[in-house]
Order: sequence, then C-alpha cells, then structure tokens
Amino acid sequence: MNMQPKAQPQGSGTLAVKRNRGGLLDRLKEQRLLYVLMLPAIILTLMFSYVPMFGLYMAFINYQPGGGTFFEQFFTTDFVGLQWFEYFFTNGDFVRIMRNTLAQSFLSLLFGFPMPIILALMINEMRNGWFKRTFQTVSYMPHFISWVIAANIIITMLSSGGVINNILTGLHIIDEPIQFMQKGPLFWWIIALSNAWKDMGFNAIMYLAAISAINPELYEVAKVDGASRLKQMLHITLPSIKPTIIILAILAVGGILNAGFDQQYLLQNNTVMQYSEVIDTYTYKYGLQNGMFSYGAAVGLFKSVVAFILVISVNQMAKKMEEQSLF
Repeated sequence: MNMQPKAQPQGSGTLAVKRNRGGLLDRLKEQRLLYVLMLPAIILTLMFSYVPMFGLYMAFINYQPGGGTFFEQFFTTDFVGLQWFEYFFTNGDFVRIMRNTLAQSFLSLLFGFPMPIILALMINEMRNGWFKRTFQTVSYMPHFISWVIAANIIITMLSSGGVINNILTGLHIIDEPIQFMQKGPLFWWIIALSNAWKDMGFNAIMYLAAISAINPELYEVAKVDGASRLKQMLHITLPSIKPTIIILAILAVGGILNAGFDQQYLLQNNTVMQYSEVIDTYTYKYGLQNGMFSYGAAVGLFKSVVAFILVISVNQMAKKMEEQSLF
C-alpha cells in the first residue's frame, strides 16, 4: 500500500490564513455579548482618560480666557514652549513645594504601606469568626468617611482641649496642651498618620484576598512538622503574598508625588502654609483660583511625567531583583 503523503495543493498557506481569520471572526461573533458589556468601560476610558489629553497642549501656550469660544482661543493662543516649566523650576516655590510633597509622601509610605499588611495578618490569625468579621468591618469604615468629616474629627481631637491633649496631660507627659495644628513640622506627621488611619483597613482587603488564595495544605504540612503560628506566618503567608506586596509597592512609589489634596486643603491654615502646600494644592491655587491655567497645566504635567518615570524604573528594578513586576 502506498503510504506516501499527498502533495499539498498550492495556496494552502492562504487557505490556513483564511481559516484563522474566519475563526477569529467566529469567536468575536460568539463573544459579542461580552464585548457589548465592555463597551461602556471602553467609552468611559476614552472620554475621561484619552480625550482630555489634548488639554496637555495648554502647558505649552499662554492661554487666557476671554472673548470667543474656548477652542478658538485654545488653538490661536501664542505658543511659549517650556516657559511655564522654566518658571516653575526657577521661582522660589519649587523647592518648598517639592520638599513638602516628598516629605508627606515618604511619611505616608512609611506608615501607610506596612500597616495594611500587618492588619491583614492580624485579621487572618483571628479564629473567632464573629469577632473577625466585626473587626474587619470596623477597620475599613474610615475609608468611606469623607475628608470633610475626617478633617473635622482630626482637628477636634488635636485641639488644645481635645482628647489627645487630655490624655497627654492626664498621664503627666506634658504640662500644657500642645497646639498641634499651629506647628508646621508636625503637619507632615499629622497628614501621614491620618492617611494611614483612613485607608489601612480598606487596603488590607487586597492582602486578605491574596491570603485566602494560599493552599491550606501548606499550613497542614507545617503543623505536622511542628511549626508554630508565627512560623507559619513568616514562612508561608508572607512569602505567598510577596507578589501582591511588590505590585502595590510599585504603584505606591509611582504615586510618590500624589501627597493628596483634600486632607491638605482641609487641615491647613495660614500658620502652617509653608509646610502644608503640596503640588496638588499649589496647582489648584494658581491654576484655578489665580486663573493661571497654563501654569497649572504645566505643573500637573510635570507631576505626571515624574510618576510615569518612577513606575517604569521601580518596575524594572523589581523585575530584576525579585522577578516580579507589574508589566
């Protein structure tokens, strides 16, 4: 019997390509409902993330609102290049703004990044189901309180007759109340601790989700080998959630210039202005209140470029050191 394979007809490669294309069209047709569900998210992303990017051109012109429509003035205003960036770097505000932004951001990372991890480990070790659920619910409730309410709570607690001063004087740690909201250097610590208190419970949810995905058999084997709960936490739980920690660390470092706006704007006063002004409040002050729209756009673009560079850099470092990365 002749077992030799038949010769392939000419144009078989073209037929294969057509079959693949047909298969892709078939899959698109089969999954059309999924793409319809994705359509609102795609439209919102385009509208609020990509379409507004044409406004970055404002950072390179001297835009001043006046007569005529917005688009007429926007595209006919004089092009000034990097003039607004140069003005930001050379005036006396740059050093102060960057100092306050970096100081508040680093302190917020120092307290705000490890605390959700510690809280998630504590919640995971709780064995009483009712107490565990109650504690977790109470811990992330501050995240849903607006900064308007949270700022008033913080100001009241730190006032001369507030609970903090009452505790310190009652324990004879201080002789007279401390004016916390009147001391500039203390403002950085107030912002950092406030951010940590408000968001640590909500951020712990991501770590709890990562912990819930750990194979329970690992803990059973560790128990058989005589490992205590502390050793199980150190040698099983923490290494298992390390990828999540690295990814969130990359995002946190990328947002190092996002010191915040609501908390600074609501907690600041004239006596601490030299320590409370950050990039976001500075952009709002000059860009909207003073009508320097192009200058505000330039400062905002500078912050975004720095954040982009930091995310790329930290991601590459994490990829080389831990073989874990965001992309």
